Amino acid sequence: MARLIMTLITVCSLILSAMNPVPGMRYEYVGQHVESDARGAEESDTYGIADAIPEEPADIKAEAAPGKPMDNIAEAVPEEPADIKAEAAPGKPMDNIAEAVPEEPSDIQTETTPEKPADSGEGQVSDNSADSDDVSSPNNAVDETGSSVSDNSAEEKEDTDSEEAVTDENGIVTTKHTVTISGNEISYTAKAGMMELESDGVKCKMFYTAYTVDDEEDRPVTFAFNGGPGASSFYLHIGCLGPRTVKLNYMGEPATLPTELTDNDNSILDITDLVFIDPVGTGFSYPENEEDLDHFIGYDNDVRTVGDFIRQYTDQNNRWGDEKYIAGESYGTTRAVGVCDYLADTYAMYLNGLMLISGANDYSVNMPEQGNDDPYVVSLPTYAADAWYHGKLSGDYQDMELEAYLEEVKAFAADEYLIALFKGSRLTESEKDSVAEKISGYTGLSKDYVLDMNLRIDFEDFCRELLKDKGRTVGRYDGRMTGPSVSGSVLNGSADPSSHTADIAYTDTFLEYVTEELKFKTDREFIPLNYDVFYAWDFLDDGYMGYISQEEMIYNIMSNNKFLKIWVIGGYYDGATPFYSVEWIFDHIFLSDDRKSDLSLSFYPSGHLFYLDKESRGRFREEALKWYK
Repeated sequence: MARLIMTLITVCSLILSAMNPVPGMRYEYVGQHVESDARGAEESDTYGIADAIPEEPADIKAEAAPGKPMDNIAEAVPEEPADIKAEAAPGKPMDNIAEAVPEEPSDIQTETTPEKPADSGEGQVSDNSADSDDVSSPNNAVDETGSSVSDNSAEEKEDTDSEEAVTDENGIVTTKHTVTISGNEISYTAKAGMMELESDGVKCKMFYTAYTVDDEEDRPVTFAFNGGPGASSFYLHIGCLGPRTVKLNYMGEPATLPTELTDNDNSILDITDLVFIDPVGTGFSYPENEEDLDHFIGYDNDVRTVGDFIRQYTDQNNRWGDEKYIAGESYGTTRAVGVCDYLADTYAMYLNGLMLISGANDYSVNMPEQGNDDPYVVSLPTYAADAWYHGKLSGDYQDMELEAYLEEVKAFAADEYLIALFKGSRLTESEKDSVAEKISGYTGLSKDYVLDMNLRIDFEDFCRELLKDKGRTVGRYDGRMTGPSVSGSVLNGSADPSSHTADIAYTDTFLEYVTEELKFKTDREFIPLNYDVFYAWDFLDDGYMGYISQEEMIYNIMSNNKFLKIWVIGGYYDGATPFYSVEWIFDHIFLSDDRKSDLSLSFYPSGHLFYLDKESRGRFREEALKWYK
């Protein structure tokens, strides 16, 4: 029974997406008033894809004042200053910093050094000059903090609405705007509101925001959402894909709070129209009868509901003749694959592409149960990347370029390390000693420590051990972030110094954006992440070892639709969905030779939310231009 309980806890820890608020903290928002009751989180041995869960189920509610929604909510902040230290490598910015406010107060510091020493022992990033060009548009300047400063900032942007906001009989608000993307001015129409939907005989209202470029026909349309399960879509919306974003410095940190709106120079709106969807129970979306919430949550219910939304939107907006794509992040990648399969099977509606960001398409790969050693193998390259960044390696490895170094580590992991773990108790002492020495060299951990861990290092242990000599813990969502070693769990976010930067950056600004620019107003509460939804989620019915695994489904949807292409995106420093685990998943989809070119993988020197990093955002846009063609 104890093992069963432990397994269930581990599964829960795997599913929370990258944007969870501080676990154990209940939020109540009335207007702009915020009260929080932070509870300590117990240490956890679990290992998983997204945030593990708080000790007690917590729902996050935001009650909006009449006439103005709470469109985005910043996380509760400790009473005393936090001590989150983001160590940037000499000569190269922090490429992505995942969000976190530790459970206990900590000091927030960002350190950069002017140039790369041979063996500094401090934060390190390779020069990688070919990949680190400034990707800002010609119209963007960079201020002294490294922030991208657009000509269309919140203070400078004139009111470009060509007419007053128009609200139709269904409450959908239409506004007109312009945005500058890569130096080109784009005129577009925004629609924000609730779509009434009946899914499997039960009614709900789903909040969405749609952007269409004016005076252009035959454009692709991309439907986007985040994960959780239980998260709204505002992270991808304002952080990555949409036309407006917030001012961040090159390390993904805001210069002010609240943050400032600016044009998103790396938006893909000039490439594809965009529709951001909040699943039922998240954002403003809700069932017509509150007691029907269970009808919309869980893997099958969620896939059906989101799939029905996409079909209905396509029908109501005459998009049948346009190319259609889905973009999902974290658990949203699980949903994206499921929805693609559902639309084809149910409506003979076939998609052109899936964009899978920080993939979570096989949970068994990241579940280190007895007899399942795969998680240790696929995590090793992420440990190596973190150690390289923090200057914990010997000179030979430390001086290598990151990607070349990781190729060597992956080769070891897939061969000698995997074989050693497979042998189990049959491994000889000399073999074990040899493997431990190599793991030590690749990770910066002592050989004795690796032997004590029987060659199997959990993520929680690694995060606490790597910089133990400095009294600091490495972040899970972004291994370049460090913070003081405090009680709690890195896996459930309470001791992860990288779990809430995005919330700080986006929440208040998203609230302002939706109400002031998109003119959408409602008395309903906005729920950025709903723990009630998460706790009630049913995702364990099918799959390998009782976990969701989608390799066969991905094979089928690509084999049955020769026009479907898939783009997988991840970060080298992401410990929530390690990049090598994502490679492992897609290496086990045995496509025919003529389809292999339609499956592409891109990994950036960033964390779980790659778009917090300036360089990675620029590289993403460059690749998106090619992928959509």
